[in-house]
Amino acid sequence: MVGREDSPEPGGQAPAGQPGDHHRVERTRTSTLWTSVVVAAIVLLLLLIFILQNQQDVDISYFGASGSLPLGVALLFSAVGGALLVVLLGTARILQLRHVARRHRRRDRAAAVTPASDPPAAVTPASDPPASGPPAASGPSSAPPPPGS
Repeated sequence: MVGREDSPEPGGQAPAGQPGDHHRVERTRTSTLWTSVVVAAIVLLLLLIFILQNQQDVDISYFGASGSLPLGVALLFSAVGGALLVVLLGTARILQLRHVARRHRRRDRAAAVTPASDPPAAVTPASDPPASGPPAASGPSSAPPPPGS
């Protein structure tokens, strides 16, 4: 159970209207952006340290092109290439989902525009044969006579 030490309830949240409730700061887009920038700066610093500590040259061959790069830079290029591949596949999936959602929205709009006054025709199951003879009368007279009459 995670809670604040100064909270009056064991759940960790002060009930509405309690003193101190108005001092709570809500999360904003700016605070989320600031947190993201700090995390990105830390990751870039760690990446820079990694590259600077791995300066030995390695031979790279790719589709007939060859050359020599520091190991850290070569690994950075491969990580960026992998990230771009993930972004490409993710973008394709997002576009696919948007297309499906657009198609469903169009169907929903078309269904909402269709007049609701025309009820759909009743569909009889294929296993039931059509009734033959005159239609049965409704009401108490249509019941079969009791046995023994």
